[in-house]
Amino acid sequence: MDDRLIDELVSRAPAEGLRPTGEGGLLQQLTKRLLEPALEGEITDHLGCDKPDPDGRNGGNSRNGTRAKTVLTHVGPVEISVPRDGTAPSSRRSSRNGRSA
Repeated sequence: MDDRLIDELVSRAPAEGLRPTGEGGLLQQLTKRLLEPALEGEITDHLGCDKPDPDGRNGGNSRNGTRAKTVLTHVGPVEISVPRDGTAPSSRRSSRNGRSA
């Protein structure tokens, strides 16, 4: 990881009204920015095609939008968008309270 990039992010945060930690802070935003692309990559791997790829349409399983989820992390709760697929097992589509997401 490039130390200069990290130093720049940390030094620019106060000028942009960001605290390093806490709600809405730099660490929470970085966590969100890391998790969401990782989840997109996971569903791409699961479906076998990229998001705009027409091969993924009407092929038995395809992307089915996203849903909001709050992930509890060591930097606090982080609201992320989780991609969905059309035929996800019910254990992946169910929320914690048992209702369908």
